[in-house]
Amino acid sequence: MAQTFNADEILEIAEQIERNGAAFYRKAAENTGMADARQMLLDLAEMEDKHERVFIGMHQELRRENPGWLSESFAIENEDEPRLYLRAVAEGKVFGVGGDPSEKLSGDETLEEVLQIALGLEKDSILYYSAMRSTVPQPTGREKIDEIILEEMRHVRTLSDELNRLAG
Repeated sequence: MAQTFNADEILEIAEQIERNGAAFYRKAAENTGMADARQMLLDLAEMEDKHERVFIGMHQELRRENPGWLSESFAIENEDEPRLYLRAVAEGKVFGVGGDPSEKLSGDETLEEVLQIALGLEKDSILYYSAMRSTVPQPTGREKIDEIILEEMRHVRTLSDELNRLAG
């Protein structure tokens, strides 16, 4: 039996990923006593807020200009990698999508542990957006998704640089 989902669901998941990321970074910022790390985490939270607004804008634009596409179901009969990945997300098998990752922070984590968790979340979001990109009609928003992917890659670099700095 084929797994089906629609574009509306894909965009809602993207919006939730960004809300989860912002909440994670804000909670992590609250829990750190290092001013420079706190500011970096708050800056990342703001970027995630910006990404959420982009996806909300895409969603609204699609509702106006191409509402049929939003409700169009995509059957996963063609088992290519992007669709298999989206199916895994839809089934809640991708970390960070099935719930708010900030709820997993106890406040006892070291900055290094927080950054490692954040790195994993950013990588998951890049994979999701890369798979999502293949389902979005060209004129509707692939360029916007590409911009967000590049920004998420910059987040990975920022987090990696901070981990390297902490390691000495």
